[in-house]
This record gives sequence, structure tokens and C-alpha cells, in this order.
Amino acid sequence: MSRDITAALSAWLAAGYEKIGEVRIRPGEGTFSLTHQADVGCENLKEFVSVEDAREIANLDQNGVFRPLKTAPNLRRGWRLVLRDVESVRRALDYFYPAMLGVFFSLREGTLAPVPLRETLARQSGMYAVTRKITDEQANRLIGSFCRSEPDSTAAPFPGCLKTILWRISSNTPITSLPATKSDVTYDQSGEGRRALPMLCHEACNLLVAQVRETVKRNGPTA
Repeated sequence: MSRDITAALSAWLAAGYEKIGEVRIRPGEGTFSLTHQADVGCENLKEFVSVEDAREIANLDQNGVFRPLKTAPNLRRGWRLVLRDVESVRRALDYFYPAMLGVFFSLREGTLAPVPLRETLARQSGMYAVTRKITDEQANRLIGSFCRSEPDSTAAPFPGCLKTILWRISSNTPITSLPATKSDVTYDQSGEGRRALPMLCHEACNLLVAQVRETVKRNGPTA
């Protein structure tokens, strides 16, 4: 199969998909308009017209704080990005949610292989080798806080994440601290209930691995 992500995106939009993460995509007269999902229908939005503007929009949250995890549910509001074609939309979405379109394409091709957390941790070395000592209970609890889809201002420094999780703690150990919808590729993780292109997590990210290290250091492997 030809890996033409722009053509795939065009087909997905034509099939009724209208958002990814917190970004709504609406076709217009020869253009596409991208906004924060909460700003649909709002007036007086700051307008942008360059693909590269998406990088600026995605970098900081509403309080001007850098967003190290672009799939966190804290994309800032107050903007409208108007683009001329689907190719421009694809490039902009790669700034908002890096690699997510390609990962979804891999799932559709049947080439995406989820990696259990234990395999990810087994590859760690140096200062991160200690992550292998985390217990399943500790890991499950941490994942429930760090990877939840719902934003929670009381759960700092865990921002949450809008990805759909495909991996398990180990091949025989599922994640039980999150709802079943967290692994459902048809579910809109933002909670809007719209036809959304899912952002897929097929392996634990570096930020979660770093939190695993902090958990082991703080509580010990048998806490």
C-alpha cells in the first residue's frame, strides 16, 4: 500500500472525521479552518494563515507554559488557523500532534505493534535502569494518573494525555486504572463524542518512563 498520508487524511475528512485531539477541522470555500474544539462558533479569534503558525500555537498552554507533551488536553484556545489545502492541514497537524497521523496510518495497514511497558522498561539503562523495579501495582496507579484523558488541575505534574493506549503493563497484565474507553480506537478521548482520528499510543513515552523512575526512587519497588 502506498503510504500517502495526505491522501488518507483527505479520505478520512471526506468520510466525516472532523477532529483530532482538541483540534476541530472544518472545510470552507476553498480553505480549511482549524480551531480549538471549545472555540467552534466563537468570534474574535486570533487568525493565523501559515502552517508554521501551528507550531507556535501548540508550544504553550493557556498560561504561557511550555507543553512538553503535545497530546496533553491543555492546548490553548483563542485562535483560528485558515489553510488552503489538505496538504497544509496535514503539515499543521504534524505540528499540533507530531507523528500521530502516520501512526494511525500504520494501524490501518496492520503494521503497528504495541509494546508492553515491561519491554520498554527492560531496554532502559544508566539512570533509568531502576525503572525495571516498579511493581505492577505502582505502574497501574501511575498510569491511571499520568495517562488519563480528562484534564485535572489537582493532579500536577501529570497533565493527562489524549492518546488511545494500545499497550499493556505486560503481555499478561492489563491496565485496570483507566476506563475501557481508553483503549477504544473509536472513542473520542476529548469527550466530545465526535468522529475523531484517534491518536494512538503503542509504547510508553519517555515522559511516563521518567515518572516511573521518580516513583521507584520515591517509594521503593515494594511500596
